[in-house]
Amino acid sequence: MRLEDLDYDLPPELIAQHPAVRREDARLLVVDRASGALHDSRVADLARWLRPGDALALNETRVRPARLDVRRPSGGRIELLVVRPEPGGLWRVLARPAKKAAPGCALATDDGCLTLEVVEMGREGERVVRVVAGDLDRALEAHGRVPLPPYIHRAPGPEDRERYQTVFARVDGAVAAPTAGLHFTEALLASLAALGVARVPLLLHVGPGTFRPVSASDPREHVMDEEWFEVGEAAAAVLNAARAAGGRVVAVGTTAVRALESACDAHGGVLAAARGWTRKYILPPYRFQAVDALLTNFHLPRTTLLLLVAAFAGEESLRRAYAHAVEQRYRFYSYGDAMLVV
Repeated sequence: MRLEDLDYDLPPELIAQHPAVRREDARLLVVDRASGALHDSRVADLARWLRPGDALALNETRVRPARLDVRRPSGGRIELLVVRPEPGGLWRVLARPAKKAAPGCALATDDGCLTLEVVEMGREGERVVRVVAGDLDRALEAHGRVPLPPYIHRAPGPEDRERYQTVFARVDGAVAAPTAGLHFTEALLASLAALGVARVPLLLHVGPGTFRPVSASDPREHVMDEEWFEVGEAAAAVLNAARAAGGRVVAVGTTAVRALESACDAHGGVLAAARGWTRKYILPPYRFQAVDALLTNFHLPRTTLLLLVAAFAGEESLRRAYAHAVEQRYRFYSYGDAMLVV
């Protein structure tokens, strides 16, 4: 396929800058793959589109306040995005401006609570740093900012620390939220449980590579960054039992899809417990092994997320769905509305 086949024009005012007043107030576009029909609905009415016996696969990763300002000894400011810990007490970060963060450079917060040393250079602004003094987790909690995406043209506010987090977030490690999950409240999850829809936790720590644009002219040449995933024994058992009984595995977000498909890859196409680093990259054509329905947000063009949804929904169905969403003025991207592909 060609990337330009999935490009679309989006009025800037449809890029959501703030979340809905209540999460379940978001709109929901339902895409029926069998009939091609499109239905305008609401996330609050999700129970209308799910069935007893279905199982929701939910990514429990929690977003760190991962943006941190530090200074070089000369006083120059550098912004770090703290990506993940590395062996030996090191940390992988993205630095901006990266050219000012050479190996051997010392970086410190203004109050001196944290001092880092750059020990290694990577690609596209990546650096590996060592903590020389202080505690990085405590510095992030005290001074870190929520890493809102760059298309949200405002500074993160105190409300974003909660709103850019799913209600089921449990394990610190992401630099971005699994945004399809942002639509859920405990009340909505409880109503789905009462319907007979199971809630199944799994994990994929969302890294910057999830959102890195596909720059290769042939999308098959794109390489994903590594991200940590875990699908536990209990989760795999519940999901397999749901399918065996005629229910559907409903992945909440593209990251849940990649965790499940990575677990299948580890066992020859069978869903079973698995954990480790994955570079799972899904683009058309692709045969899904563990997912029957997908709840997702509207994604930027030329991203791996959009390619995954195209592989699941079908390229023509996706083009029609996005054209409809623009025409009906759905809100796009992380704080926007949702799409359910069944």
